Amino acid sequence: MDVRGKVAVVTGSSAGVGRATAELLARLGAKVVVNYARSAHDAEETVRGIRDSGGVAHAFQADVREDAQCRALIDSAVSTYGSLHILVNNAGMTRFIAHSDLEAVTEEVWDEIMGANVRGTFNCTRAAAPHMKAAGEGAVVNVASVAGIGGGGSSIPYGASKAAIINMTRSLARTLGPEIRVNCIAPGFIEGRWLRGGMGDDRYEETKRGVTERAPLRAVASPEACADAIYALIGHGVHVTGQTLVVDGGATL
Repeated sequence: MDVRGKVAVVTGSSAGVGRATAELLARLGAKVVVNYARSAHDAEETVRGIRDSGGVAHAFQADVREDAQCRALIDSAVSTYGSLHILVNNAGMTRFIAHSDLEAVTEEVWDEIMGANVRGTFNCTRAAAPHMKAAGEGAVVNVASVAGIGGGGSSIPYGASKAAIINMTRSLARTLGPEIRVNCIAPGFIEGRWLRGGMGDDRYEETKRGVTERAPLRAVASPEACADAIYALIGHGVHVTGQTLVVDGGATL
């Protein structure tokens, strides 16, 4: 898909992987809706940066756990730009809970994580699908994690939610073809404030060092590297659907 002139919604794009993806798509000529749940300042900063660079974007607040808000988010893209071609389901959350601390995994934790990560991905894709079919083409990329493959990650519910996204990617790819391709990336350790804030400085640096040492590419992923992988599935993977691309420098080999 040539993204020039296409319309894209990137959920959770006020920072991190989502921001890097929104900026990349806009730089390549797409019109982008920058979604956020709470970080209005960061979202507007992202939009300003895109516009200052000559791109087209606007911000839209929506909590992806809520179906009505997802539909409003998609409607904002279509009503503003006339159509929809690209959806990146990046919004998500976690709790940093040791896997051995089973009692800390409450119903609230399950509801929050599965709601944002799994239900949100489904809600946005369902809302987007009719518009993509009307446009005659569509590309959906979901953001999972290697935790969904190996069962690691920040908490057991987080790993389970990312495994569900990988499984759902396959189901949606079968359901929404031939007009819409649905793929997924599964990053490993991503440098940035999200992991640093959850892990704390010392654990963050120790983990980053360990992953770097064992990865064949001797590096951890950056948000920009993840954005490049997302774009590859949108812009170049024209005969690829239902697949999950691991972006971890080979650390899980």
